[in-house]
Amino acid sequence: MSREIEIKFRVGNVRALARKLRAAGFHIVTRWMHEMNTLYDLPGEVLRNRKQLLRLRQYGSEWTLTHKSQGKTGRHSSRVELETSVGDGKKMDAILRALGYGPSFRYEKFRAEWTDGKGQVVVDETPIGNFCEIEGPPRWIDGTAKKLGVDREQYIMKNYATLFAEWKRETKSRAPEMTFKAVERRDDL
Repeated sequence: MSREIEIKFRVGNVRALARKLRAAGFHIVTRWMHEMNTLYDLPGEVLRNRKQLLRLRQYGSEWTLTHKSQGKTGRHSSRVELETSVGDGKKMDAILRALGYGPSFRYEKFRAEWTDGKGQVVVDETPIGNFCEIEGPPRWIDGTAKKLGVDREQYIMKNYATLFAEWKRETKSRAPEMTFKAVERRDDL
């Protein structure tokens, strides 16, 4: 089983971050690409209560199904992650629904992926702001963060569902999901 070890941080200026990534020896793997994520759960939020996540993701034309289980949160977020490619996302959605799972949360973003060959840095443009994730071995994460001018106090260990819930409380938004259309429409009301 693979373990996902990462941190997030807020990004004020995406272009400045891209310059820092290039200066630190990173190269772009994937340019900005649309990503739609749907989390699934059983009635009564069984997975959520177990601190687990089941996600169907469409990234460009590719689909993946991911399960994450409760991990550890210290200086970095660490969870067991199982992921596989899916040939037909609409059929996978139908299978999950037939098994009793239903969509519990949707979120979208535009993502660019970078690497230096040792780990991955992704930059996400979301409806609630821009974020960066640094994923890899713990020492590499801290070293990369330092090269990018990110202090440990800026590390975020929360997932997008939690960040969205906090954003809704802070902004008093009634958006039902973290999609550009829902956030824009609800905020205009």
